[in-house]
Amino acid sequence: MSGLSATRIALIYPELLGTYGDGGNALVLERRLAWRGLPAEIVPVRAGDPVPADCDIYLLGGGEDEPQVLAAEGMRRTGGVTAAVQRGAVVLAVCAGYQVVGESFPGSDGLLHDGLGLLEIETRRSFGPAGEPVPPRAVGDIVVEPGPALGLPPLFGYENHGGRTRPVAGAGGEALGRVRRGVGDGTAAGTDGRVSGRVVGTYLHGPVLAQNPALADLLLTWVHGGLPALAEPPEIELLRAARARALEVA
Repeated sequence: MSGLSATRIALIYPELLGTYGDGGNALVLERRLAWRGLPAEIVPVRAGDPVPADCDIYLLGGGEDEPQVLAAEGMRRTGGVTAAVQRGAVVLAVCAGYQVVGESFPGSDGLLHDGLGLLEIETRRSFGPAGEPVPPRAVGDIVVEPGPALGLPPLFGYENHGGRTRPVAGAGGEALGRVRRGVGDGTAAGTDGRVSGRVVGTYLHGPVLAQNPALADLLLTWVHGGLPALAEPPEIELLRAARARALEVA
């Protein structure tokens, strides 16, 4: 295995997009590769630094409104994530990161800010008519039934967001899945997240890849193709049991 080049996992602006521990997604990917004897390198990209365009996987996490705006401006300015996606890199964007990779999102200044346009979605405080009360913040456990094309079991996580997200008219891609418990995107479609090509956005914290190892492996197969079978540690059996109990009440 020593001759293999390391899978480069970019952790984007962790000091801006790391409010809810989503940086743990990088550790999950690195460990699941290491357990298979595959080398990996976590590449933290600090705010203000150029985003490299040569990584294999890019991770964006949750953050507050003002840091989210700064993160979007920085990524648009350097262009590294967009260039990487154009050559086939994988992106997992969570919560604020999910909004940032879309077309537009609201800031704390009351203005709409441009996203990266990697997903054809838009985020607002509400999609109701002017003057309608803003929906309450979505906070709590969430269970999502993924679309059948992904071949994933139900996804579990925790959400904490005030935005509502929907695809723009004529959007490509598909919803990540249908919400069985929680709010997710918060629209009448009853879905959470978006998948387009190798870009995945979701409101699930957890970190999401720690709670959902099958999703982690799906992202890794997009980089490596087939993966060697992995003997899961005993903790995974405990996780499966907890997931089964949660499904009974979802």
